[in-house]
Amino acid sequence: MAELKEGDQAPAITSKDQNGIDVSLSDYKGKTVVLYFYPKDDTPGCTAEACDFRDNYQGLQAKGIVVLGVSVDDEKSHQKFVTKHNLPFTLLADTDQKIVNDYGVWAEKNMYGKKYMGTVRTTFIIDGDGKIIHIIKKVDTKNSTQQVLNLINN
Repeated sequence: MAELKEGDQAPAITSKDQNGIDVSLSDYKGKTVVLYFYPKDDTPGCTAEACDFRDNYQGLQAKGIVVLGVSVDDEKSHQKFVTKHNLPFTLLADTDQKIVNDYGVWAEKNMYGKKYMGTVRTTFIIDGDGKIIHIIKKVDTKNSTQQVLNLINN
């Protein structure tokens, strides 16, 4: 699949959330969506990123912004992560890796010399018409909300 670019139509998504409810990107038509991909529930970087969105969630909501997190973890893992860290937004379970593949964020990674396939931490900002308006490839996990706001407010 070709790499997604700003201005492209966001690939359609339908997946189960942490409560087992089907959620589609089209459910948020007319709203700005922060669709963030992260490697694994409850790991240090992913927790920092999720908690940064949590701590700034009311401000994002006040601007009409919806936050959706996506990882290849299952619903049960997402439910534990949401409960443990009191996350107020939706996490989508992509256990079949369809969404990460559609968005081009499933790739070969390298840790301690070991190569493996995994999710590349990436944030897509999607406008109310379903168009990708910004892509953040170098995510600052402790300041991810500010990265988003810097792009949206410009």
